[in-house]
Amino acid sequence: MPSAQDLEALACDIAREAGELARSRRREGVEIAATKSHLADIVTEADREVEQLVRARLSAERPDDGFLGEESGAQRGTSDITWVVDPIDGTVNYAYGIPSYAVSIAAIAGDPNPAEWERVAAAVFNPASGELFHAARDHGAWLGEERLTVNIEIPPAGALVATGFGYRPETHAGDLARLARVMPLARDIRRIGAASLDLAFVAAGRIDAYFERGLQPWDHAAGGLLVTEAGGMMGVLPPDAHDRALIIAAGPELYEKIQTLAAD
Repeated sequence: MPSAQDLEALACDIAREAGELARSRRREGVEIAATKSHLADIVTEADREVEQLVRARLSAERPDDGFLGEESGAQRGTSDITWVVDPIDGTVNYAYGIPSYAVSIAAIAGDPNPAEWERVAAAVFNPASGELFHAARDHGAWLGEERLTVNIEIPPAGALVATGFGYRPETHAGDLARLARVMPLARDIRRIGAASLDLAFVAAGRIDAYFERGLQPWDHAAGGLLVTEAGGMMGVLPPDAHDRALIIAAGPELYEKIQTLAAD
């Protein structure tokens, strides 16, 4: 089995190349290719093209590995490694020209199921800012050459907390009620619109915590490793009545507090 750092280096290299493709396609103009779970849940032609690039690079470099991508689905490999990829996380931001989107690539070991897998390596690249967040199991989380650490202390003024909302209108009331329960802990709320960046920002100490229901495995595969390697906690809690699991990421004390308030 390759080292975690070797997989990290490959993820970083591919994420940069894929991110440059996404950025160039954004300059050329975005073409909406389809909708997914709901009319507001879009996929662009660039999503598909970027995922094809990532998949081709991985197939050439590591042909025995599995693949789980947002746009092209899952394929089992013969090795113990599966690559979990979101080609453009934050597609709505991307489509609107908001510079908060990312290429998210993770290598996981074991069954490609979030309840069972082991995160091994991760890269989250924001083409608009040029920032590359990356991590390898037991070797820390990094932004470039800067080692990342989550915020452990809850500030006296309250925590800066990020969240998100699903695309389905019938889930919005529950999401807003959950946010209201968490608000007493918060000094303010952020809605970034790309889960991989929310998690990277927790790892970097730019926000204190993040929670959201309804994420998919590719949304948090890479970001989850960034958080835990930066000393934080990242949990996937049981699904609600709409089959949406709850993701929480924060330092240990704040994690426990949000878990108590946010769980349905």
